[in-house]
Order: sequence, then C-alpha cells, then structure tokens
Amino acid sequence: AQSWQMDNRWPTMAEGRFDFGFAVDWMRKDLGLVLDEAARNGARLDLTRQVDAWYAEVQALGGGRWDTSSLLARLEPPR
Repeated sequence: AQSWQMDNRWPTMAEGRFDFGFAVDWMRKDLGLVLDEAARNGARLDLTRQVDAWYAEVQALGGGRWDTSSLLARLEPPR
C-alpha cells in the first residue's frame, strides 16, 4: 500500500499547504464525466460518488485550486 503522495507530500499536507499538483476543480470535472457516463450505462459507482462529495466539501472550504491531497482539509481546516 505504498503511496507516492504520502511519501512525498506529508510535510506540506501537515502544514496545510495544498498548492501543488492536480486541482480539486479539475478532479471534480473528471469525476463528473465518470459519474455522467455511469448514469448513462446504469453503473453504480458509490465510492466515486462519495469521493466527489468529499471534494465538494473541499471546494466549499475555498479549496477549488488546491491539489488533491487537500482531502485532508476536510478533517482539519488548513492553518
């Protein structure tokens, strides 16, 4: 269960710095495409829908341009 993000980004994540990498807004756009296609073909993607909801929470915190490691901010807002 190796994680590049945890190996390389944990210091900035712990500092509440999320200004690297792929933006939450872009991730939600892509997740939306996946969920739209799933709706068209009848697939149930419950976990994908949950992750999208979590990223929506990050956007509500003002984190639309933060990177995807910002899911951590749902647990403790950045300092």
